[in-house]
Amino acid sequence: MRRLLIAALGLVLCLAAFGVGATRWSQDSASRARELAASFSKSKHEVKEKRGVRVEKFKDVRSEPAPKPDARAYSGEYEAHYGCALSLHVGADGRAEATGSEPSPDLSRTRRFTLKGARVEGALLTGTKVYEDGSSEGFEGVFINRTERESPTDSGTTAFGLGVLFDPPRSVGGLSLGRLFYALKR
Repeated sequence: MRRLLIAALGLVLCLAAFGVGATRWSQDSASRARELAASFSKSKHEVKEKRGVRVEKFKDVRSEPAPKPDARAYSGEYEAHYGCALSLHVGADGRAEATGSEPSPDLSRTRRFTLKGARVEGALLTGTKVYEDGSSEGFEGVFINRTERESPTDSGTTAFGLGVLFDPPRSVGGLSLGRLFYALKR
């Protein structure tokens, strides 16, 4: 009887430790998703007055992680600027497969890749990009709701999509590109 009690207690402690580890992993991915989403937010409000003429510039972009209860809901076709696209299929267990493209340094074409070992946890998508030439690099993105406002009174337009960070930033057409937003096609 005593051995059975000790074995049961050991099993309960193991299960509790696993549950705490799983919760911490979820909290870590949720925290990282918020951090990545914040990098897609920006705000600018300038007022200049010269010779009685007032010029006002306003731009507000707010991005928030968009976790979904079923990871399969992220599956779809996404598109970004520069002719870039991403085709994503996510299973119920969070495993994902994707093919996509990103801008090449000279903007004359896009650079195609396949996402390997991809996984969705919460609103975070991670994996490894494998390019057509065989080179590879890490991939990290966050599913976000991105709201843009053009004036303080504008209610804004919201788009759902995948925000991807480039670390280090890419040189594209003479500009530094640190992030790319793939909007879900409707």
